[in-house]
Amino acid sequence: MDALARARTPAALALLLNAFTWGVSWWPFRRLQEAGVHPLWATLLIYIVATLVIVAWRREAPRQLLRTPALWWLVLASGTTNAAFNWAVTIGDVVRVVLLFYLMPLWAVLLARLLLGEPLTVRALARVALALAGAAVVLWPEGGGWPLPHTLAEWLGVIGGFSFALNNVLLRREAAAPEAARALAMFAGGALVAGTLVMVLAADGTVGALPAPAPGWLAGAFGLGLWFLMGNLALQYGASRLPANVTAVVMITEVVFASASAVLLGAGAMSTSLALGGALIVGGALLATSD
Repeated sequence: MDALARARTPAALALLLNAFTWGVSWWPFRRLQEAGVHPLWATLLIYIVATLVIVAWRREAPRQLLRTPALWWLVLASGTTNAAFNWAVTIGDVVRVVLLFYLMPLWAVLLARLLLGEPLTVRALARVALALAGAAVVLWPEGGGWPLPHTLAEWLGVIGGFSFALNNVLLRREAAAPEAARALAMFAGGALVAGTLVMVLAADGTVGALPAPAPGWLAGAFGLGLWFLMGNLALQYGASRLPANVTAVVMITEVVFASASAVLLGAGAMSTSLALGGALIVGGALLATSD
């Protein structure tokens, strides 16, 4: 193994850790829900923990974020991604949710054109076509009808994928912003968006109140916050040391981790149509790595 390969191995393993973290995150969120903690409450608590760690570590980050208004859109995009994804995998079929979340190539092409001025190339349009075909197969009702999301979890999966694509496009557009401020924007967004949603939904009774403090679920939320923080830092470590196309390929393993864990543990089902639609969606994501 040459020196370059040895240097890339830890970076690839770090990306795998991040993909594994998100791929199996549905399981601890469901355990917290069983303890009476709605996924929005859990997301709020988890990202408060991560935000406090970032602020303690990089004390200049809040000032940098406040002085960079463009990053406030990143707060919204990142927060929506986390709130939608965490809620969706807690209440829905994990395999379907993750596949709909990975419609990102479709949204990324459109957002990059709108916000970055990138051209609509033949390859980009091919990604859009693959993503749309995959979504149609995944969402096509057995009894006929339009291939649209039919459950709250499916809508949340689509919304989460769109906001994650927006998050990534904004990161590219604001690459010159201070790194600490970008990291804080992403973590604070998770707390602010989930917190706003849960307060509104709790006020009208849609979401129950946070249960009384108990060592079990408090320890779970705190541990999950540290785990997510570690996963995010692993992503930043790996993505900064590997080519973008390699990073994208490794991150697609999240689909594998999520699908395998969900099927094995009974939180999702695999069918021929779902496998075909998933192959088309993942194919669109892989095509993006060759740009």
